[in-house]
Amino acid sequence: MSLTIAKKIIITTLSIWLVTSCKQQGGTTVSKDAKTSPSVSLQMFNSGQIKVNRLEAFSDSLHLYKGQSKAFVDPTYIITHHPTGKRLIWDTGLPEAIGKTPITPGDGTFTLSRQDSLVNQLKTLQLSYDDFDYIALSHSHFDHTGTANYFKNATWLVQANEYEFITNKDNAALGLAVSELTKVEKLKGDYDVFGDGSVVIKYTPGHTIGHQSLYIDLGLKRPILLTGDLYHFQENRQNKISPSFNYNFEQTRASMEAFETFAKQKNAIVIIQHSPKDYKKLQELLKNKTIH
Repeated sequence: MSLTIAKKIIITTLSIWLVTSCKQQGGTTVSKDAKTSPSVSLQMFNSGQIKVNRLEAFSDSLHLYKGQSKAFVDPTYIITHHPTGKRLIWDTGLPEAIGKTPITPGDGTFTLSRQDSLVNQLKTLQLSYDDFDYIALSHSHFDHTGTANYFKNATWLVQANEYEFITNKDNAALGLAVSELTKVEKLKGDYDVFGDGSVVIKYTPGHTIGHQSLYIDLGLKRPILLTGDLYHFQENRQNKISPSFNYNFEQTRASMEAFETFAKQKNAIVIIQHSPKDYKKLQELLKNKTIH
């Protein structure tokens, strides 16, 4: 397939995603103290650059942020459970066919680029696609499923309602991004990935029908909560603002309340995945091997 054709497919998929949604740098690592159990490590990459040209799309009323733009990161996270050697990949960034040269598809809301392939990023950690037991996506939007099909030997951990939605014939374009994932474990709510409470998928529906966030206990002073797209930037979280293309606004607000309650209970560090500020913050926390 030529790069031009691939880009056309991405543009078409993005356009369909916007419609259906409205309807309804280098790896860094931290490990737990060797004296504690379970032992879990976290590594991360930026798997895409996104400039939001029309930030008002990220307010439910379309009245906020008019005339503003904002840069997003698009991370991929690797979680390794050392007692068992099992490994989870969480979100897979933009499609690699987008390439290094920025493109602005569809209605111009986003300008997109991806500077490196996931295979190259994994090589820096001496990993390959076959080294993963599980793949979990916070949700099925194009900027989180871009390289998901490379993990066809992993078990896909997905909420049952999200699976049914994106594999429905009416959402065929969304389903293409995960069409190679045939080992499926359908979830119905929160899910303890490794069975010891160290990594827990939290059911936070609303942005999509089966959206999920991720709790990670690295055995340090405070655990981490990855938001998925429950929030996109700090103002969204502070003011409980949802994007205009959310699946269900009422559900989103309920998920925000539950998420914040859980974060407070666990004294967790909340990381907004698309936030460059939070991306750098987590990089530093992992580099220094401390979360305080």
